[in-house]
Amino acid sequence: MSIIDRLRPIVSKALKDLYHKDFDPASIAINSTKPEFEGDYTVVLFSFVKELKKQPEILGKEIGEKLVTDYPALITSCNVIKGFLNLTIAERFWLECLNANFGNPSLGKQEKNGSKVMVEYSSPNTNKPLHLGHLRNNFLGWSIAEILKATGSEVQKCCISNDRGIHISKSMIAWQLYGNGATPASTGIKGDHLVGDYYVLFGQKHKEQIAELVEKGMSREAAEREAPIMKAAQQMLVDWEEGKPEVLELWKQMNTWVYTGFDETYQRIGTDFDKVYYESDTYILGKKFVEQGLKDGVFFKKEDGSVWIDLTDEGLDEKLVLRKDGTAVYITQDLGLADEKYKDFPYDQSIYVIADEQNYHMKVLQLILQKLHKPYANGIYHLSYGMVELPSGRMKTREGTVVDADDLLDELVKVAAAKTEELGKVKDFSEKELKELYDTIALGALKFFLLRVDPKKRMIFNPEESIDFQGFTGPFIQYTYARIRSILRNEPLAEGVTGAESLLPLEKELIVLLEQFNTIVKQAGSEHNPSLLAIYAFSVAKLFNSFYTVHSVRNAETPEKKILRLKLCALTSGTIKAAMALLGIRVPERM
Repeated sequence: MSIIDRLRPIVSKALKDLYHKDFDPASIAINSTKPEFEGDYTVVLFSFVKELKKQPEILGKEIGEKLVTDYPALITSCNVIKGFLNLTIAERFWLECLNANFGNPSLGKQEKNGSKVMVEYSSPNTNKPLHLGHLRNNFLGWSIAEILKATGSEVQKCCISNDRGIHISKSMIAWQLYGNGATPASTGIKGDHLVGDYYVLFGQKHKEQIAELVEKGMSREAAEREAPIMKAAQQMLVDWEEGKPEVLELWKQMNTWVYTGFDETYQRIGTDFDKVYYESDTYILGKKFVEQGLKDGVFFKKEDGSVWIDLTDEGLDEKLVLRKDGTAVYITQDLGLADEKYKDFPYDQSIYVIADEQNYHMKVLQLILQKLHKPYANGIYHLSYGMVELPSGRMKTREGTVVDADDLLDELVKVAAAKTEELGKVKDFSEKELKELYDTIALGALKFFLLRVDPKKRMIFNPEESIDFQGFTGPFIQYTYARIRSILRNEPLAEGVTGAESLLPLEKELIVLLEQFNTIVKQAGSEHNPSLLAIYAFSVAKLFNSFYTVHSVRNAETPEKKILRLKLCALTSGTIKAAMALLGIRVPERM
């Protein structure tokens, strides 16, 4: 149990004893005391002022004195600054915390809470390889799933493969027209990259045809629509939905190439799923929803045969749910998918990890499901994240300006190798050990850089900055972990109970920070924000380095101090490893 979880009920009891009023312990706000004030934890008093009709300074004095009197083994002193009651926790508690947790293999893990959560992430289109934007999506989804597992939820990870639609038809028609039978085997190109090349080629040919039509006097808008290659792609989509055998055969073949490529990348980056859904299956289910919605008056049909929903009363507008030619749009398949997911895993919450460009779409999806009276509608949660851009600007797949995930990882491995060799500490590593180390550093740098930013914020990815061994980076934390493991290998922890020694300021500060790990994990889960864990892991590594610069472990002042500091090393390394694991980042024993 964290210190905050211990403090809340006793503050609640003090309020009851003093003022005969009941306050839910969970509603009592307690935070770490700011460094400029005396104390370890701060009780926020403002929420009690109105109910109790007392000035916050008086409240703080009365509550604080009662806590110090009733719980002297836990709280040694208090002070009040305006509306905040600062409490100093007994040194004995911190020593007990250290002794109880330094070898705990379950750091950060909490009891099962009975909730069921489904997390949908990755969800790529099968017309191109995974790129930098997909990586942020994958890392966010995987990490939030693991964090929610740690907080006690039953979690299922899933992916929707967007394997049909006009974008898929574009790759298919370009391969059909210009591929000359090319395959991954015949070209030596990874399957998802090969198909992506034809998607880019489609864009190039489409531009050329538009220019020709415009030159002949057609408007640009009409030319975009009437270009022969675009009309061919649209016809291919209709043929696919009608089930034409030759189109289905080509579709299956090209998707197989892509899936094989995706699987290689997923394995490399540590992404996995419990269930994969396919749009080619779910879009049909969505059409049934449209039929039922028309009968129930939720949707309406326009004169051209297209089906819509009117959301103007909700501050939105009219939304298309089925085209006039009967083909599905994105919202159609999402309706079917939401229902299918709930049948497979009756969730309390369904998290969609989707970029903020789809904020409107996700609002519409939830509103439609609510109007259809689906029992799972209110459980939908959009984990909206900002797009990733490069220093040079935004990426565009159809123009071939994206950064492929595979190429990026290859480049980062090279940078990791160069920077590690500069340090000159891996001369005794075998070739296999070096390869594993460089992969660990490269992927750790990439994941940490993409996860350290609040998901809601857009970000610029700078490869060189991400792999720096100093500063707010994954390699800095990995290096700190390896450094601690080296200390523990050279100075094995002997038996002994810490308790007689008083804590020096940096020793106490480190234990206080380490004790907060469970609270940070819980907060990261409730806020769907892995960046809180990234910031926390960096803070722990940074503070440990400050501690280690000032205090010797090997040559500690007394045998008891040595035991205490070795336990601090063990708890710090365990906490770093557990925090980084929830971000999907491995930490090397040597570096």
